[in-house]
Amino acid sequence: MRRVALAACVALALTGCDWLKMSSRDGVEPPAELTEVAPTIAVTRIWERNAGEGAGRAGLRLSPAFDGERLLISDVSAGVLALDPGNGRTLWANRDAGGVSSSPGFDRDLVVAGTLEGEVIAISRSTGATVWKTRVTSEVIARPAVSASAVVVRSNDGRVFGLDPADGRRKWVFDRSVPLLSLRGNAPPLIVGNTVLVPFDNGRLFALDLDQGTVLWEQAIAQPEGRTELERMVDIDGPVQTDGSLVFAATYRGQVAAVSLESGRPLWNRDVSAFGGVAKSDGVVVLADATGTVLALDARNGSALWSQKALANRFLSTPAVVGRHVAVGDLEGWVHFLALDDGALASRVRLGKAPIRGEPVVAGDVVYVQSTEGRVGAWRVGG
Repeated sequence: MRRVALAACVALALTGCDWLKMSSRDGVEPPAELTEVAPTIAVTRIWERNAGEGAGRAGLRLSPAFDGERLLISDVSAGVLALDPGNGRTLWANRDAGGVSSSPGFDRDLVVAGTLEGEVIAISRSTGATVWKTRVTSEVIARPAVSASAVVVRSNDGRVFGLDPADGRRKWVFDRSVPLLSLRGNAPPLIVGNTVLVPFDNGRLFALDLDQGTVLWEQAIAQPEGRTELERMVDIDGPVQTDGSLVFAATYRGQVAAVSLESGRPLWNRDVSAFGGVAKSDGVVVLADATGTVLALDARNGSALWSQKALANRFLSTPAVVGRHVAVGDLEGWVHFLALDDGALASRVRLGKAPIRGEPVVAGDVVYVQSTEGRVGAWRVGG
């Protein structure tokens, strides 16, 4: 089945074209020029390094993972690496799988990633040795979800696999057709207790039993509308979040919504189009919409708290919350920090000139970011 990027502006953004040479005459609005920010918070670089060649033009949204002791990195050319979070030094590197295309997932002593060839590799988190490898039916570009009872992998053809963490044996398969056209990306599965939440490109969110793969409930976050496949695109492509009772999800050309974790019953929704997912903290849901506006919504009812439009058309990553601030990457390698209280720009740092497509990862007061060219950086926020 044909899988494509959104075409026009989205395709250009994914392939890393020179946006500074573009204008509205090309049918694409150029990114907003950045104005000087008077910092209201200290953001201190801890380290930066190259961890590989990055995703290049593969259109991937690779993002680090922090397991409490190591920073885990996936790279198309370099494989899966564990870095010392304090200085970026390589602790181990596993290159047993070629073309690693998903961010790493982990639990206990297992790190799992997928490849462009549909291979899934499980690695010892402590030693970096390969534990097992198995194949699924298509490339894997979404971060696997890992627990003690199952590894859940979403392949690009719409199938979801429940694998045995011990040996990679297939326990169950959940299959739903995918639209002819969709954005280049898949939202990662999310394990919550004995439930796994699986967002799909057709705008629907499924809750599956983790042991059996059976459907507990399904809910449309957005309904496809329009006469053409392009008009009917309502992908859920970024991470969904939960606070233990509600699930928050955002769609492209659709809505951001909160639904019950237990039943899938909708609580609220707002008309918002987003390429990425949502972040949540202290009763606030934060996301970047498709125009580059960063929005904060009340998690209880979806009402708008603030919006920041200074980053228009900069193709922002899914945000991350660090303390009382929001970190978000853009297409020119900048990481912007906004105040969680009112959305005011608080600081800005740069990780090279390549786009930052994967969401920043937060560990305490430190933010870790990965670019499409394989550069990784760590910054301490505040203090």
